Amino acid sequence: MAIPVETFFLDPSEQGTLQARIQRMVAEGILSGRFRRGEKLPSSRKLAQHLGVSRITVTAAYTELVASDYLAARGRSGFYVSEGAPEPPPLPTRRPDADRVDWARALGQRFTGGATPEKPAGWAQARYPFIYGQADPTLFDHANWRLCAVKALGQKDFASMTADQFDRDDPELVSVIARHILPRRGINARPSEILVTMGAQNALWLTAQVLLTQRRRAAIENPSYYSLRDILSQSRCHLAAVDLDEDGMPPEAIPDGTDAIFVTPSHQAPTTVTMPLARRRALLERARTLEALIVEDDYEFEMSFLQAPSPALKSLDPDGRVIYVGSFSKSLFPGLRLGYLVGSEPFIREARALRASVLRHPPGLIQRTVAHYLSLGHYQALIRRMGRSLGERRKVMEEAIRAEGLEIAGKPYFGGSAFWMKAPEGTDTDALAQRLLPQGVVIEPGAPFFAAPEGPCRYYRLAYSSIPADRIAAGVKLIAEAM
Repeated sequence: MAIPVETFFLDPSEQGTLQARIQRMVAEGILSGRFRRGEKLPSSRKLAQHLGVSRITVTAAYTELVASDYLAARGRSGFYVSEGAPEPPPLPTRRPDADRVDWARALGQRFTGGATPEKPAGWAQARYPFIYGQADPTLFDHANWRLCAVKALGQKDFASMTADQFDRDDPELVSVIARHILPRRGINARPSEILVTMGAQNALWLTAQVLLTQRRRAAIENPSYYSLRDILSQSRCHLAAVDLDEDGMPPEAIPDGTDAIFVTPSHQAPTTVTMPLARRRALLERARTLEALIVEDDYEFEMSFLQAPSPALKSLDPDGRVIYVGSFSKSLFPGLRLGYLVGSEPFIREARALRASVLRHPPGLIQRTVAHYLSLGHYQALIRRMGRSLGERRKVMEEAIRAEGLEIAGKPYFGGSAFWMKAPEGTDTDALAQRLLPQGVVIEPGAPFFAAPEGPCRYYRLAYSSIPADRIAAGVKLIAEAM
C-alpha cells in the first residue's frame, strides 16, 4: 500500500517554489521517520490533485529526490523511499515552536514521582531475569489461545465483540467467573456483584476512588505493593502503613478510625507470606469493630502448588464488607489487562458507573476470548502446567539459595512465584542490582515496597517465573558472589 496521500500538506508559510517545497516535505517525512525505507509514495497524479498543483511539478520534485537517493523509481510501479536514503539529514528538519506554557503552574495534579520503579531496559533478554510477574512464553498455550481468539472473531460472537456494553460485561465471561473461578475460592456471587476491570490495578483504582476521600483513612501492609500506595496517595486519603509480622497484617495494629483495609492474604506482596485462617478471622472481627471495609487482593492464589490454598477472606465474610480483587494477568499474561471485582451490589453499581465514565468497558474481543479460553478448560490445563513448572523452579532456587548461604526473609508456605530475600546488614540492594546488570542478572531491590521514603535497603525479591530452571543456580551464584 502507498503512504496515504492525506499525510502530505504544504505549509503556506514556507518560502520557495512549489517544486522545492514538495521536495522538502517528502525529505522531512523520510528524515523524521514517518516514511520508512521501501514504502511507496502516492502517485504523482494523486498527490498533485491532493495538493492542488500540477502533476508536472510533483513529477519534477520526485525526480530530484531520486537523483539525491531519497526516492527510487521502480519501472511502472511508481516511486518508493530509497533503501539508501541519506542519514544524517543534509536538510535540517523543522523544529517545533518553543513551548511557552508554564507547566509548573498549569498542572493541577502530579502523578509522576511515585514509588513504582522501572524495570531495567532489555531485562527480558538478560540471561538471568529474576523478575516477578512476567509471562514465560515456553509455558503459555499459544495454540489454544489463538483458536479462542479466532472463535471470538466469528460471526456468532460479533455482537459481543463490537457492542458498547458500558452498563454490563460479557455475560459469558461473567458466567464463567461466577461458576468456575470464584467457587474455587469459596465465593458465591451473582452477576450483578461482579465487575470486569482492566486488570487488578484498575480494580484497585476504582475501589479507592469509590471508597475513599480526603477525610477517610486507609490501612495498607508495610511492605506492600508500591503501585497501590501510589493509587491511595492520589486519592489524598489518610494513609496508615501497618508493619507486618510472620503472619501478615496484625489486626490489632490497624489504627482506630480506619475506613478501608487493603490486604493480600493469599500471597502477601512482596513477602509471599500466607495469612493463617485464625488471623483472617481476627482481621474480619477487627474490621467489624471499626465498621471498615476490607479490600482483598487475591493475586496468585492459582500458584498454590505446595498445598491447597487457604479460603479467600471474602468466603469467610458474613457481612458483605470484603471487596474481592481477582486478575488473569499473572496466570495468563500481564499484557492481557483483565481482572474483576466482586462486592455487594451498591458498591459494584458505583464502580461500574465510574468505569463507564473513564474507559467505558474492557474490549469486547478480549472478554469473549478469555470466556472461551476459560469455558473450554484451557485455563485449568495452563494452571496445572504452570504449577508443575514453578514447583520445579522453586525447588531448584531453594536449593541454590541454601547452597550459596543466602537468606530468605518471607516464607511462601503455599507456593507463589518469588522469594522475598534479606541481604546482610549494610547491603544496598539497589547498588547490588546495578552491579549485577552487566553480568546479565536482574533482581528487584526491596526499598520501593516500604512506606518510608528511605525504606530498608537490604531486602530484594527473586522471582522464578521468567527464568528457566537450568539457569537458576548459576544466577544465584552470581548474586552471592556480588554480595
